[in-house]
Amino acid sequence: MFLSVALTLLPILLIVFLMTKKEYAADSSGALGLFLTIGIAYFSFNTTLEVGLRSSAAGIIASFPVSLMVLTSIFQISFMEATGALRRIAVFVKTFASVDRTVQIMLINMGAGTLLVSVGATPVSILPPILVALGYSNYVAVALPAIGFDALCTFALLGAPLVVYSDLTGTTLVRSAQVFSQFLPVVSTLIGFGMLWIVGGWQFVKKGFKPCMIAGLVNGGVAIAVSHIALLASGVVLTGVIAGFCTMVAMLLYLKLLGKPVIDRSALTDEDRQVEKQMSLLTALSPWVILIIAAFAINFYPPWFKLLYNDFAMPVSVIPGQLIKTRVLWNAYTWVLISTILAALFIKPTRKSMQVTLSKWMMRAPRPTFSAAVFFGIAFVMNNSGMQNVEPAWKVIDPSSNMIYVLSEASAKVFGGLYPFISGYLGLFGGFLSGSEASTIAMFTKYHILTSRFLHVDALIVTAVTAIGGGLASVISPAKLQNAAATIDALGIESQVIKTAFKISALITLVASIMALFLA
Repeated sequence: MFLSVALTLLPILLIVFLMTKKEYAADSSGALGLFLTIGIAYFSFNTTLEVGLRSSAAGIIASFPVSLMVLTSIFQISFMEATGALRRIAVFVKTFASVDRTVQIMLINMGAGTLLVSVGATPVSILPPILVALGYSNYVAVALPAIGFDALCTFALLGAPLVVYSDLTGTTLVRSAQVFSQFLPVVSTLIGFGMLWIVGGWQFVKKGFKPCMIAGLVNGGVAIAVSHIALLASGVVLTGVIAGFCTMVAMLLYLKLLGKPVIDRSALTDEDRQVEKQMSLLTALSPWVILIIAAFAINFYPPWFKLLYNDFAMPVSVIPGQLIKTRVLWNAYTWVLISTILAALFIKPTRKSMQVTLSKWMMRAPRPTFSAAVFFGIAFVMNNSGMQNVEPAWKVIDPSSNMIYVLSEASAKVFGGLYPFISGYLGLFGGFLSGSEASTIAMFTKYHILTSRFLHVDALIVTAVTAIGGGLASVISPAKLQNAAATIDALGIESQVIKTAFKISALITLVASIMALFLA
């Protein structure tokens, strides 16, 4: 068994080695890991090359809610950047809550950050320049946007990780959201305290205790409400949008109750005021406004939801006996593209801005899109290793020839009742490797389901805490921190951020893991 476990882990160890020692990017490390996984499955786990290649293809198709969302959201952001819409939004955000730094941190990084990542935008690209303009140090401007949205990372990209979790575990979207929401008030609040500590240590934590508690409980509490209230439950994929908006409103109301100004234009420069004159705020927001309206309509109007989610599921069978429901017309990536095209009627891009959009998109999008897909490929090869052609479907005849079964059996023996606790750190590890919570879910779900059966614990809780750990890895992801640092010309500072951020993410993961130990 030891040899089988070692061979199963070898592709993961290779990826870790390439990323940490050789400084390879996630996409190239993942590609080499995929090739090695197919090779090991072929030579050591009685898996034909056809099964390996079909499983890789199935994994890539299953990644579409994430990988194609990455592809289309980068197009949308590139379009908004090239046309000046993103800059206009940034000027607006700069005016919020400048009289109270603790409130401002929660409002921008937790509230706006959660909302931005939920519609497919990237807080680590948008928020750092705003924070620098507001007077924060480069170190703080890189760290806060990378951690502020992490609690509700499951609802990023209009719920793409949630959709992956639902599909792989076989649970409904609502039930999946309910499992996750149990953790979120605690995790959100701890993230708030973590941000305050990054800015000003324990003294700042004490100073911002009240707004942090309010923001964290509202952020996580809304997630619970959306998943449990029947009237809202059909829109669980929009949880991040709703929670981010409610968190911002809560912070603004808190300022109002204290008698402090909500909007302060003193931070605006002459250049900012010129940007305001060039485009209205509503026009700048039009891609996201159209996207959110479409998403609400599709999910809250039952006939449309049934039509696009169930009737037009568009299933694909790459491996006989396995169906992947693509739901192309329901998934968010289609509507990101449609909303961008429709918004062009209001923004009226020039020929030059469209050329810049396409140029930046083609430069930025391919590698993160492939990176999002390749880890799904690895997971599916491992999941399907040992499959044999047994008409009419392919099945694993001998469990000992399946890589995930071997790993699960060994994990149950080694960790025993502590396995739910360990799972949170597996997620942190997986998120660090792949840079994506959805990829972390894909990599570990079948493994958790099998191991949980051995141990008679709740597989949904185990998988959920792994996903939360994967979300918390955003603040220690080299790629995301480098992205944030690049936006403010501070490359190199990400290494300092990781040292501090690792302690915070490890501590919050500890709390989530303890919760999972009791809940599972």
